[in-house]
Amino acid sequence: MPEQTGEESAGRQVRGSRTGRPIMALLDLLGRRWTLRILWELRDGPLTARALRVACDEASPTVLQARLAELRGARLVDHAAGRGYDVTALGRELIAAFLPLYGFADRWAGADDAPGDKPATSG
Repeated sequence: MPEQTGEESAGRQVRGSRTGRPIMALLDLLGRRWTLRILWELRDGPLTARALRVACDEASPTVLQARLAELRGARLVDHAAGRGYDVTALGRELIAAFLPLYGFADRWAGADDAPGDKPATSG
């Protein structure tokens, strides 16, 4: 019996990928509507389903619950009675990995005003 690689043992369905590599599975999960927003809103602590929905600009309860179920299945979010939804240690590690990207996005968004970033106009 051949040994399974990490790619094959991940066992997650990945849109647009036949390999199911862990990075592809993660990017697929994070690319789903509201997934990143949910993680971002939970970064400072647990929220109830209602508070999370408000924080997510009144996202559809059906979609929100589907994403929470996916995040729980991925071990990034957990639910505790009386506390609400919260990121797990693994989820906190993911958020920490995204913080440099958050800083880059701010710099990138401000790049519109930087000299030399605009195409030269002929005239």
